[in-house]
Amino acid sequence: MTVRDIRLIAVDMDGTLLLPDGSVPDGLWSLLGRLRERGIAFAPASGRQLATLQQTFAAVDGELDYIAENGAYVVRGDVEVSSDAVDPAVAASVVARLRAAVAAGSLRAGLVVCGKRSAYVEDTDPRFLAEVEKYYARRQIVEDLLAVDDQILKLAIYDLDGGERHSAPAFADLAETHQVVVSGHHWVDIMNATVNKGVALRALQVALGVTAEQTAAFGDYLNDLELLGAAHWSYAMADAHPDVVAAARFRAPSNADAGVLSVIEELIAR
Repeated sequence: MTVRDIRLIAVDMDGTLLLPDGSVPDGLWSLLGRLRERGIAFAPASGRQLATLQQTFAAVDGELDYIAENGAYVVRGDVEVSSDAVDPAVAASVVARLRAAVAAGSLRAGLVVCGKRSAYVEDTDPRFLAEVEKYYARRQIVEDLLAVDDQILKLAIYDLDGGERHSAPAFADLAETHQVVVSGHHWVDIMNATVNKGVALRALQVALGVTAEQTAAFGDYLNDLELLGAAHWSYAMADAHPDVVAAARFRAPSNADAGVLSVIEELIAR
């Protein structure tokens, strides 16, 4: 098994590929061209919306594969590889419960219903909308979230007072059948229990005819553990979570030093 066998590279975004200010490292675009020449597929793997990832990589969009919404949605170009949608009844229940909690004053929160085609919100609080705009390039304000006609991949709660202490406990009962994940200080994500980046990467490997031994993956946080587990060439960033460091076979320099790019340059130079 040698690095010459690598045919797929999957890369987490925040804390891994992107610089600390959220920008793309300058050398990425030329590197992607060289990967393409060598027949190596490149897949951003993120909790972000597909449209947001496509916006980031607009210059080379049709040439990439995407693992979006933490693995709930995988596409190659404009072709769906896999998706894992939430039961509409569960989505409707979350909408109704959040509305009731907000009306009762027990939560100060807004909800993003994350569909395949768009993200949807009904709360027009400027503080909430400002946060939604950061992460959802394709979004719609609707009168009624229960009337949304789309496959729902994720329900994202933005809690003004902190998701871990408020919204997560309020929906803790769903953890028996779904993932209830604190994904940031204010954000709590509700997804199917079967969703993760590793399952998504394996689906992409099958679509490409690529094995784990022919795959490299880079990550820094706990939602990258399954991604690294699906690749032989697994890299933890220099400042990764200790559990990620323990799970990875190799280390990469910090994202602040464009560590993903330097490692890939080394791999393709061998």
